Amino acid sequence: MEKTRESGFLFCNLCGTMLILKSTKYAECPLCETTGNAKEIIDKNIAYTVSSEDIRRELGISLFGEKTQEEAELPKIKKACEKCQHPELVYTTRQTRSADEGQTTYYTCPNCGHRFTEG
Repeated sequence: MEKTRESGFLFCNLCGTMLILKSTKYAECPLCETTGNAKEIIDKNIAYTVSSEDIRRELGISLFGEKTQEEAELPKIKKACEKCQHPELVYTTRQTRSADEGQTTYYTCPNCGHRFTEG
């Protein structure tokens, strides 16, 4: 809490940049150089909550039995790899263009790791 009062951070009303407490009298935006009265910032109680799930997600840690996105079972298709001719590929699809156009399919070979797209 003491650190919060020392840094005295709030955000600029014009551009949204974090204000810097330049003195005990005024705070300044480092981007647009707008100044404000420091009395509006000093002694404000600023708090936020970080959950254990947020920490696990940030660090890439999963609970026992949970699969990360990389470990999740991807769909497979019987299609030969362009590089090693392995008969089965895993794939994902994304809508990379406008909605009235088709999806892009991303293929990955589980044998050699070769990646290519279609669509």
